[in-house]
Amino acid sequence: MTARRKLWLVGLSHHSAPVDLRERLALAGGTAGDVARKLLERIPGIQECALLSTCNRVEMLAYGDPEGVDPSAVAGTIADDRGLGHEDLRAHLYLHEDRAAVRHLFRVASSLDSMVVGEPQILGQVKEFYEAAVEAGTAGTILHRVFHKSFFVAKRVRNETGIGAKNVSVSSVAVELAMQIFESLEDKTALVIGAGKMAEITARHFRDRGIGSLMFANRTFDRAVELAREFHAAPVPFEELVRYLPLADVVIGSTAATDFLLSENQVRDALHERGYRPTFLIDLGVPRNFDPRINDLQNVYLYDIDDLEGVIGENRGEREREAQRAEEIVQSEVESFWRWFENLDTVPTIVELRGRAERICRRELERTLGSLRHLGEVERKSIEAMAEAIMNKLLHEPISRLKRVKSPEAGDLLAARRLFGLDDDDD
Repeated sequence: MTARRKLWLVGLSHHSAPVDLRERLALAGGTAGDVARKLLERIPGIQECALLSTCNRVEMLAYGDPEGVDPSAVAGTIADDRGLGHEDLRAHLYLHEDRAAVRHLFRVASSLDSMVVGEPQILGQVKEFYEAAVEAGTAGTILHRVFHKSFFVAKRVRNETGIGAKNVSVSSVAVELAMQIFESLEDKTALVIGAGKMAEITARHFRDRGIGSLMFANRTFDRAVELAREFHAAPVPFEELVRYLPLADVVIGSTAATDFLLSENQVRDALHERGYRPTFLIDLGVPRNFDPRINDLQNVYLYDIDDLEGVIGENRGEREREAQRAEEIVQSEVESFWRWFENLDTVPTIVELRGRAERICRRELERTLGSLRHLGEVERKSIEAMAEAIMNKLLHEPISRLKRVKSPEAGDLLAARRLFGLDDDDD
């Protein structure tokens, strides 16, 4: 009889562990395959396993014999491989079993468990680590099925909900607003004032969305030159900022300056020189980099960090509403997968039962037809069809019930094997 199967997911994430611990556990794709092989070698009850490692999580999905696997031993093996003490991990681990493990994987692949719900990168990372497990030979029939199902679920969530449609980061919202002001960014120029991380990220978003050209200005000119080289942009001397202002359709301020970098009069003069073509200013500074009175000028659009956070809040609320729809998709697909998984335990019994019935039917037909040699071919075919129909009708109800059995220990499954003698040596 088929042994009970079980799925586990053991891991930690941004929900349960600090970033320094996640960094120490982080695995590259090739390394993940090596660690998965070690798990198979050292923990006999595991038959298949795969690891997933991103900046926000390190998790292992495994399949095998529930009597032979201690989930804490899995974590211990990973800790040993990364040079960590077991106690360093224990307080931060979570464990999901069976349906809960499947649900967790589906939510991760669909970006419902991400730090930023709806971000698209996670699916590619899940695929990368699944492929690493395939290459390492640690993924078999069960993990092939559950991972491919997770890809399908993520695709459904992406296509059937708007979970990723609204941006929820400052830099991406800034680009979204710019694209509402300008029909296209291809012929526009952005001037980035500052050289910190936020300025760089925002500039990268504008470049990725096709901005025509970029300029960088910074108090330390060498840093402006460095960024300009990286982005194939133009460096601007900080003291000549106002002279370059009329060239900019988008101006991004992201410095720690305590005084305004741009005044209302300076922007008014630049606007006049531009022929009053629209100008979009993004003030990411705290304190603010741009005089708020600039927003009173015609054809000038000024957004500060609070304005952007307000848009983000609205978008986040929209994502949360779409996430509820996504959760319903995940739950229905978990049930679909689980029906397949549970039937793995009953399929061998169903196959054995049908096989035994067919052997008995064939043996009795041969015996009966052997004594009725005077029958023609048509009559013989009719008798064979009748015998097969009786067999199918008798098997219909027990097989239907077996398909609804939830585990190999269930009474119906054990009773069926005893009643039909499926564990006996002969018919």
